[in-house]
Amino acid sequence: MPTSPLEQCLLPSDDQGRHFAGFFDTQMVCVASVFQESGWRLRKFATLPEFQRHGVGTQVLRTILDDLSRRHRGELFWCDARLTAMGFYHRFGLQEKGDQFVKRGVKYVKMYKVLTRIPE
Repeated sequence: MPTSPLEQCLLPSDDQGRHFAGFFDTQMVCVASVFQESGWRLRKFATLPEFQRHGVGTQVLRTILDDLSRRHRGELFWCDARLTAMGFYHRFGLQEKGDQFVKRGVKYVKMYKVLTRIPE
């Protein structure tokens, strides 16, 4: 979450991930990381609340998928998606897999897609 303390956001494997950011002017307002875990796993995707619903997260995810698709076409891309964000991920062709689960009081579901080129 964008308001989580830094120590809660750090992972031991951060140096092995690929990290992306979205900016408004010179301010970083969105971050996302992907890690090679049974394909490519999206983790730590957050946008500052005042910049949500302005297309920044959409552009960051589009950049990630385009970048991964060029290098890893045919591999799996997946994430643990908050139930409230499922519509966002559906727009990129992700589908649900498995049952819902709860992390830190928030409901999630796994979502995935096979990496292909995103239409312009």
